[in-house]
Amino acid sequence: MAGEWLAYGEISLAAMGLAPFALHRLSCGQWAKQQLECPEEMSGMDITILLPVWNEGLIIETKLSNLAKQDFKSKLLIIDSASTDDTLEKARTWLEDFPDAFESSNIITMPERLGKTTAVKIALDAMKGDEGIIVMTDADATLMPGALSRINQWFSNPQIGAVGGTPQRLGELDNERSHRDLYTLLRVGESSFDSTPFLEGSVIAWRAGSVSSSDLYAQANADDAQISTAVRLGGLRSIQDPELTFTDQMPLTSKGQRRQKVRRAQGLIRLLSRKREFWFSKRQGRFSKILRRNAWMHILSPLAITAGAALALLRNIAFPSNSNLMYSLSIIELYCLASWLLTRANKSFFGIKTAGTILCGLENLLVAIMTTGRGKSLHMWEQHTDVREALSKQ
Repeated sequence: MAGEWLAYGEISLAAMGLAPFALHRLSCGQWAKQQLECPEEMSGMDITILLPVWNEGLIIETKLSNLAKQDFKSKLLIIDSASTDDTLEKARTWLEDFPDAFESSNIITMPERLGKTTAVKIALDAMKGDEGIIVMTDADATLMPGALSRINQWFSNPQIGAVGGTPQRLGELDNERSHRDLYTLLRVGESSFDSTPFLEGSVIAWRAGSVSSSDLYAQANADDAQISTAVRLGGLRSIQDPELTFTDQMPLTSKGQRRQKVRRAQGLIRLLSRKREFWFSKRQGRFSKILRRNAWMHILSPLAITAGAALALLRNIAFPSNSNLMYSLSIIELYCLASWLLTRANKSFFGIKTAGTILCGLENLLVAIMTTGRGKSLHMWEQHTDVREALSKQ
């Protein structure tokens, strides 16, 4: 009898943990069918590119060249977080060699490294009162040709406050590709329904003045998601454009990719926690539903699945299978365990990919929750040097 109660508890926790993924996946699939159309006309607004850098000497010249090749001439603001390599020297030399690459260029240097979010806050304060569009992009991201023009077109729609790009990542492992495809589907679906709270800093654009430095929490990462959420809470829409693409290089090892995901997960969890007052806000309409579901997936789900796994372990040790229910549950447990381990080892295949991707994602979320619970913040992260070296050789 006790074994059955443990089984029922395990099933309930598993349902609680996995239900939001199935529900939101189905919803976003339906919402994405009503995709927003990018306006054909230009907005007539100026663009300022915000480029935060830290020790990007290997790739800064390539990044500046990519931006200069865009078919829309823009202003450039580089903010350097106290680089200790030759990033600033190379950037200044490049700008001197190509003085007509941008309408204007400016470099802000920070005396010490305080994290990317603090750097963005300083840049926003420096641009206070400016008009037009701000496009923030990472040094290791390559924008597609015509990206700035497409961004400019989006802002001719007065409802649009922020636009983010869609990744086409180099060096993806199989499980990362599955994760990216699922993530993109959710973000595009949320954008079609109302707005997405999560955009990627590799390329994110917003209306100048719609985000202030006070909207950003300096002691956390995910500054891009903080920006997109602030834009929507301010009354404008925040969308991911599936046709606005960029390429970047994934860390070359599974360990490096997990480290990157845990850092990102912590930022999203902390953002959702800080915005909990809007989870059931009638004033935010559809967006509160999106926030609520993401909070369920990012915070409640990993805790529920972990508790369910603990009950499963206890049941199998103390109450071996002695009924059809127990046998069936054991088979499902073995399937989930195999899906998780094989996907984690980048050996997943058809039939386990979706389950493995979700379970690996839950693992990263759990690690992020535990890291946060220990009082450790990941906003001051160590750079993935293998990424910069790989990009510099391309």
